[in-house]
Amino acid sequence: MALLERINLKAKADQSTGFGTNANSYGGRFINKNGSANVERRGMHVLHRISWYHTMIDMAVWKFMLIIIAFYIGINFVFATIYYVIGVVHLDGIASTDSEWVKFGQAYFFSAQTFTTVGYGHISPNGFLTSALSAAEALIGLLSFAIATGLFFGRFSKPTAFLKFSQNAVIAPYGAISGLMIRVTPFKNTNFTDAEAKITLGMSIEENGKMVNKFYSLELELEKINSLSLSWTLVHPITENSPLYQFTKDDFANTQGEILVFVKTFDDMFSNTVAIRTSYTFEEVIYGAAFEPMYTRSVDNSKTILYLDRLNSFKDASLDR
Repeated sequence: MALLERINLKAKADQSTGFGTNANSYGGRFINKNGSANVERRGMHVLHRISWYHTMIDMAVWKFMLIIIAFYIGINFVFATIYYVIGVVHLDGIASTDSEWVKFGQAYFFSAQTFTTVGYGHISPNGFLTSALSAAEALIGLLSFAIATGLFFGRFSKPTAFLKFSQNAVIAPYGAISGLMIRVTPFKNTNFTDAEAKITLGMSIEENGKMVNKFYSLELELEKINSLSLSWTLVHPITENSPLYQFTKDDFANTQGEILVFVKTFDDMFSNTVAIRTSYTFEEVIYGAAFEPMYTRSVDNSKTILYLDRLNSFKDASLDR
């Protein structure tokens, strides 16, 4: 209770975070490191609660390509099987003396040619069922490639915030006091302007005999910058008005808390506003550390060198005041 009283004296809880106050209803962190909500939705059929389009747009490139290739191979295998069941005698160009494996292979490649509407002409359908099946396959192929093209375009054209956060937050010296610091940097050849950041602190605290979630908006040294070309260290000065005032290393170790970070900026390449978020549990806060510089001037003093591999580089820093 002493911790709760100290926080209430120094800061006012934020009631507009969108997160519930009942700590017993939450499991794990509020936001994952990649910015996604740590929520698993249930109580509705999977086809109703999952958007296949958003799933295909957001998934990793290798998974996306694997699904496209697997679908192409699989659907041609299905059509080849149907052609084979109907009878390869209805596919002119396949020799009757060929083995069954060769016949099936020929049917498979005929299916691939029909599906892609290439149509080399070596094999052609003969008979109503085979001709109807090939016509249906050609239509399905056209629609499938149209969908695949739309997905490719959606993935390439989707505005993405090419920003990376430091793996850890630090509590470092900040003048005569200390400060909570988080670093973010662009890592692609994009130009960001009008960057804006917000940080919210969430803690599970005992109140009136039960655990409740308390959220606090943390004031930043700079909430907006005109250009984000190098690294940007978000600094929350831990003054007397901060909910982290007089927090010790043991407090961070013994308190369940999470720091939610939101950054939005304008991307010149997409000509659109992009946003990104992440979070840091108290276990991911390094107490008594300071970030090392990420950039320096070149040897010939003609440009600034930004070392992206130093994003999470920090050193020990005394907090004795």
